[in-house]
Amino acid sequence: MRGGRAPAFLLGGGAALLLSLLWMPALLPVVSRLLLLPRALLSMASGSPPSQPSPASGSAYVAGSVSAAFVTCPNEKVAKEIARAVVEKHLAACVNLIPQITSIYEWKGKIEEDSEVLMMIKTQSSLVPALTDFVRSVHPYEVAEVIALPVEQGNSPYLHWVRQVTGSVPESGTAPP
Repeated sequence: MRGGRAPAFLLGGGAALLLSLLWMPALLPVVSRLLLLPRALLSMASGSPPSQPSPASGSAYVAGSVSAAFVTCPNEKVAKEIARAVVEKHLAACVNLIPQITSIYEWKGKIEEDSEVLMMIKTQSSLVPALTDFVRSVHPYEVAEVIALPVEQGNSPYLHWVRQVTGSVPESGTAPP
């Protein structure tokens, strides 16, 4: 052996790969981060099922029973007012406000470009009609954007919490008084 290094074929496959990566200085930060990943992330990456406790109720999540609804607003003030109202009325468990999005769309034959705030609303799928009616009643736009996507899977305790927080609303889809 010259220079104190063993030829790569004498090292195990993993050690040879690690040594070759360490010789590439540009990849060193990436490799060092990979080596520090927690076991939970590594097991997720390997495809092993995560071991999470089931919700307190013991019932499994029904795919699509929770939805993420999206609403655009002209500014943060309007978005906060609507967000607080839908949470207070139990039409949503949580609303995230994403500021400074740019929307480009056609309106009345003309291409428009506006700065808006995006609301991401987590609610029961059965409440989307009531949520839509409420947003339409208070939103300043002539045609308010309210679109909802069903949540197929996620963190079971969180999804259970969304259903629990919004559970005081009648399932008929009507907003509470």
